[in-house]
Order: sequence, then structure tokens, then C-alpha cells
Amino acid sequence: MARPVRYEAAGAVYHVMARGEGGKDVFEDDTDRTVWLERLGEVCGSYGWRIHAWVMMGNHFHLLLETPEPNLVAGMKWFMGVYAQGWNRRRKRRGHVFQGRYKAVVVNGEGSGVYFRIVADYIHLNPVRSGWVGGATGKRLIDWRWSSFPTYAGRKAPEWLVTGRVLEAFELAEGRRGRRAYARYLEARAKDRDGALSDDSLKALRRGWYLGDADFGDRLLVMLKPDVTKRRRKGSLRGAAARAHDVAEAERLVRAGLEWMGLPAKPKDLAGRGRWLDEKAILASLVRARTGVRNAWVAERLAMGTEGNVTRALRRVREEQALIRKRKKCEQMLEKRD
Repeated sequence: MARPVRYEAAGAVYHVMARGEGGKDVFEDDTDRTVWLERLGEVCGSYGWRIHAWVMMGNHFHLLLETPEPNLVAGMKWFMGVYAQGWNRRRKRRGHVFQGRYKAVVVNGEGSGVYFRIVADYIHLNPVRSGWVGGATGKRLIDWRWSSFPTYAGRKAPEWLVTGRVLEAFELAEGRRGRRAYARYLEARAKDRDGALSDDSLKALRRGWYLGDADFGDRLLVMLKPDVTKRRRKGSLRGAAARAHDVAEAERLVRAGLEWMGLPAKPKDLAGRGRWLDEKAILASLVRARTGVRNAWVAERLAMGTEGNVTRALRRVREEQALIRKRKKCEQMLEKRD
């Protein structure tokens, strides 16, 4: 079964999320919540993870997680698997507890710390957005026990929770004074349920498989390329990171091919019925063979009109000897550039 690409690196930071099967609760009572925290402490001890923020809701959880070693996949497999087994044993049942695999968005923790702030705020304000505290409920954010926020507000921290990096992202001093300042800031935000997070922050969080600027995404794609290429050959690849890699790689192939053929680079300059049909067919064939982009992307990028035109072009390259020879020459050129 195809699995999504997982970026793993020493010092990587992730926003990790997992939801109950079918949207059902995975934390039905305080016993579930206590056990989950115990397992989180155990996985941090075994894998060296650093947790910067966390929250448990009824049917899902969030973590702002740092891995000093590249072991996200192994650690999450153990963490979710052991918790799910215990959850089922308590209820004398079988089956999935969580809905598919967890989601892990790579977070850029460098520079000003803006993305660290966005994720930490999102996690800590989750109970506000769900209507359990804050807003018109009359309850304060600290009344939601099952998150790292009470620790930031002054309660004793478990060994595996690291508060300094979030405080640093907010330009606050590590220690009691900084934590209290952060707590006052979030309590003020929690009073307005609708304004708990800005639209820009929500857009950034929902954008895709990483949270950071474009340069950060480009660096991740470069580091992912060897793994993506290997798994692409096996046909075991899916997910947002894989799609992003495919689009970037397809664009690289198209630009190199167009340059080699002496054709314009922009789609609008390639448009026109009957223009460069052979050349477009060759490039379409190479892109479809070497990446996972769909015919719709090829049709738009090479100004080929419809997906049906791409399908016919691919058939021509398979059947016509002249096009097969030209495709081979173009492929040899691209291999020299790789």
C-alpha cells in the first residue's frame, strides 16, 4: 500500500495531528487522557523527543514536536500503536482507534520563530475554537487541563516539555516571568473565540505539508528527492510532499526540455493550435514517465488544451519511431543534467 513521504532529519520540528477513527472520541475519560500522557512521556524518553506544545481534545490531539534524531516514524508508530492497544484492551474490543496515519507538517523553526508562534498558538487555543473554554463560556483557557498551556501558566512541567523555545519565539525570557507573560497574552486572545487565530495564520497552517516560506519548502524538496526517487520506482508513493516533489521535478524537466528544443518557457507563449506538437508530445511523455503529475497539469503547463490531447500525444510517442528517437535524445540530455 502506498504511504506518504515522511521527512525525517535530526533537529526537525513538526506539527503532528491524529484523529479518532470516523471522528469518534479517542479520549473518553480522564483515564484515557492520563494514559496518553504517560505514553507520551515514555516515547519522549525512548526517542529523545522534545515537546514544545500539546493539546488533547475529544477526538484528536496536536503536538509541536522536535526530533533531535531522525526518528519521527518509528516513534509515532510505537506511541500510537501502544496507546491504541491499551485503549482497545480497556473496552475489550478490536479495530482501529485512530483514523489512518497521523499527519505531520514540517515546521520552519529557524529565524524569527514566526511559524513556531503560529503552531503554538493554534495548539493552545484549540479548546477555544472548539467552544469548550474562552469566548462566551465564562471559562478561562487555563481551565482546560489537557494541554501544555497550564504549564506555561505556572504549573509544574513534565521533564519532556520544553518551554524555552516557544518563549524565545515570542521574544520572552525563559523562566517564570516569561511564562506568565505568555499566559496573559493567550488568556487575552481566548476571550474572543472568533479572533483566537488570524485568517493569515489559519491559511498558513492549512497550506500543505510544510509550514514556512518558499525557500524552506525548496530546501525540503531537495533533501526529500533521493527517497522520493527510490520509492517512485517502487510505486509506493503518495501524500502532499510527494505531490509537491512531482510538480517541482516536472517543472524542472519541462524547463530543461524547452530550453534544449529552443522553445519559449511560458505556457502562454506555447499556446496555439498545431504549434510544436511533436516537441510537446515528447516532453509530455518524459514528464509522465518520470513524475507523478497528472495529464491535467501537463496540458496546462505545455498549453496542450485538454487532457485528451495529452493522452493522444503519449500514444504517438509510444508508436511513432521518429518520436521515439527524438524522445531518447531528449532523455539523454536530461540525464547529463541530473
